[in-house]
Amino acid sequence: MASSITFSCLFLSLLSLSTALSSPDLHRPSLSSGDVHDLLPRYGFPKGLLPDNVKSYTLSDGGDFTVDLNTPCYVDFPGQTVFYEKKIAGKLSFGSVKDVEGIKAKELFIWASITAMKSDPSSGDIVFSVGFVSKSLPASMFNNVPSCSKKLSLES
Repeated sequence: MASSITFSCLFLSLLSLSTALSSPDLHRPSLSSGDVHDLLPRYGFPKGLLPDNVKSYTLSDGGDFTVDLNTPCYVDFPGQTVFYEKKIAGKLSFGSVKDVEGIKAKELFIWASITAMKSDPSSGDIVFSVGFVSKSLPASMFNNVPSCSKKLSLES
C-alpha cells in the first residue's frame, strides 16, 4: 500500500515537471539565452536592423515579438535616418517582419511608420514598407549594429 502511494506521488511529480518543461514561455529567447542581434540572422535579416541600446526582448512561438530599448533614439544610416521608439513590436517569420510598430523613417521632411520588412536574398536587399509604398535598401547597410543617438542629427 505504501509503495503504491509513493509511486503515485512520484508519477504526479514527474507529470507536473514535464508539463512545466513543455510550457511555451520556457522556449522564448531572452537576453539570457542570447542577444537579439544574433537572433536576426536566423530569420534572414542582418544584425544591424536594431540599434545598440536593446534592453530586452521577447519572441513567442508564433513569431510575435517585442523589443524594449533603454531609450528611444535616432540612427543615421547612409542616406536614411530612422527613429526607434522605446518599444518595438511586430510579427517575425523567416525573411519577413509584419505589423511593425515603433520604427519610423524620415523621407524628405516626412516621418513615416515602417509597417513591414522583407529580406530578399536574390537581390541582397531589405524591402521596407510604409503602407502601400516600399523602398529597397542594400542589406549590407545593416551588417553592423548601429549606435543610437538621443538627438536628431542636423544633417538629416
